[in-house]
Amino acid sequence: MKLKNLKPVIDQILPSMIRFRRQLHENPELGFKEYETSRRILGQLKTIPDLQIRSNMAETGIVATIDPEKAGPCVALRADMDALPIHEKTMRLYASKTPGQMHACGHDGHMACLVGAALVLSLIRDEISGPVKFIFQPAEESDGGARRMCEEGALENPKVDAVFGLHSYHGSGIQLGGAGVCRGAAMAGSGNFKIVIKGRGGHAAYPHLCIDPVFIGMQVGNALQSIVSRSTRPTESAVVTVSKFHAGTGINIIPDTAVLEGTFRSLSPKALKRVAEQIRSITLKTAEAFGADSEVFIEEGYPVLINHDRSTAIFEKIAVDVIPPPLLKLNFSPLMGCEDFACYAEKVPGTFWFLGIRPPGVLNYPPCHHATFDFNDDAIGVGIRMHCEIARQFARYW
Repeated sequence: MKLKNLKPVIDQILPSMIRFRRQLHENPELGFKEYETSRRILGQLKTIPDLQIRSNMAETGIVATIDPEKAGPCVALRADMDALPIHEKTMRLYASKTPGQMHACGHDGHMACLVGAALVLSLIRDEISGPVKFIFQPAEESDGGARRMCEEGALENPKVDAVFGLHSYHGSGIQLGGAGVCRGAAMAGSGNFKIVIKGRGGHAAYPHLCIDPVFIGMQVGNALQSIVSRSTRPTESAVVTVSKFHAGTGINIIPDTAVLEGTFRSLSPKALKRVAEQIRSITLKTAEAFGADSEVFIEEGYPVLINHDRSTAIFEKIAVDVIPPPLLKLNFSPLMGCEDFACYAEKVPGTFWFLGIRPPGVLNYPPCHHATFDFNDDAIGVGIRMHCEIARQFARYW
């Protein structure tokens, strides 16, 4: 069967999806509080006839399904919904109306791409061989909304065979209109740590009568860097960052305790576990060597996001026909950022890909998680088309 040319259909809805994206940008909401965002998405989805909709998942999440009874394989497409606690400085006419909150990671664009895909695919149902699920997920940034969506059945009824998601990419490696995909590990897994050094405080003029937790904490912080520089294979990737150090109340007082907090990341699940063990071991032994006690609290973060061989091969076959060769980056280098799309990919074959938003010749596109970041509306059409082509060609390659 000859597939319909989607460009005229996408071009017809594109202006409304740009307006929709800007409405979302104006009204950002943090994780698990995306109530207005959810309402706006539902307003778009409810214009589609015979669309099965389940809302209020994981507080504000939505799963919509086209043709849930079709016998073919089920493919899911996912977008994240939450904003970040950053005060926007873009000066756009549609800048955030909520002080201290903004869409600084492109989730507004991700939602617009997925709503647009749902609208387009609803018009070509005859070209879709199986159910298509649209997953709008809250709380990607820090609270693990994907895990809750899975627990509440986002990948069931009908059971999802494979899941695909996109993320805007501002770096120079992928230009506007382009796409990239990693084979295997695509984004790092993470963990957080909190270290409490318990010494003995006193007067800063008499350190010999104290067990100084500040000094010991500094030694611990330095020693933790050896995990990457001296205990991690050079061809492996790992990061250990101490991002908080709290101690003391005055310049002439040695405190009783010091607290260090931070994050660690790796592209290898085994390495992630080993790094956690070394953080604990180095801390306990370093503190002991200086006569202090210590406690180490390790919090598991997001798993390593590993693109499945089968679903990634399907993505590559489809992308080659959609993205011009110079703009398509296959076997793209993985990123050390984290993404809870990994939770879906742990349960079913999944592929997470990157959508280019940097225009040619622009050297300093604002990075995500920055107060001047904004999703590029010119990328929405490409995002919609890739979602649509994955959905309608999935059964052919599965």
